[in-house]
Amino acid sequence: MNLKKFLTGIAASAIIFSSGQTFAVYEDDGEIIGEPPTDIYTWVQSTPRGNYWFNHKHCGYRVKPDGTLDLNTLMVPTVCIYDNIQIQDVIQKRRWKKLSMTGYERLAGRADYLKFDLAMGTVQIVKRVDLDDTWAELDTDTSGEPIELKNIPVKDIRYKFYRTILIWVKEHNELVIGRSRGKLSDADGDLTLDEVPINKLFIPPAVD
Repeated sequence: MNLKKFLTGIAASAIIFSSGQTFAVYEDDGEIIGEPPTDIYTWVQSTPRGNYWFNHKHCGYRVKPDGTLDLNTLMVPTVCIYDNIQIQDVIQKRRWKKLSMTGYERLAGRADYLKFDLAMGTVQIVKRVDLDDTWAELDTDTSGEPIELKNIPVKDIRYKFYRTILIWVKEHNELVIGRSRGKLSDADGDLTLDEVPINKLFIPPAVD
């Protein structure tokens, strides 16, 4: 079975991915938000310093200038909600670096916007945004560089986080494609399921 036949009958949903708008995060008219809404975000893990979520509703494939999907480039918005110790750590580091402290008395967490290159087996934080307790942006960092997935140590919190995202996309790939604001090229539509990049990607095993 090829990808085009597999996707037949799946209705395209409203989605945020286009050449002009790549990501979106949940907002609620300035009201304080405790945890991300579970109809949009999936919780992955908690650490002593934060809770990690990814946006399962608004992850999707990059759209090329010609309107076709780039099945090798997966874009995923994520959120980490900090505990009080992590909040103070971030604030202290900004003071050391003499960065602006405006609004940081209300720091709540961050949004990381991930780009997975499925052909190269890399992940890049293309944008990191500090968020206040209304999920308004405080500051933005776009200095992230691609890293190889295979080089992330198993005890690194990113190991489980990225692995969980990739498995979810692999298991729901038809939904992700249907939600992406673009169309399959003729060549990609004729791919067998085994040839689809997310299905070819080696995903490391789970660890205890």
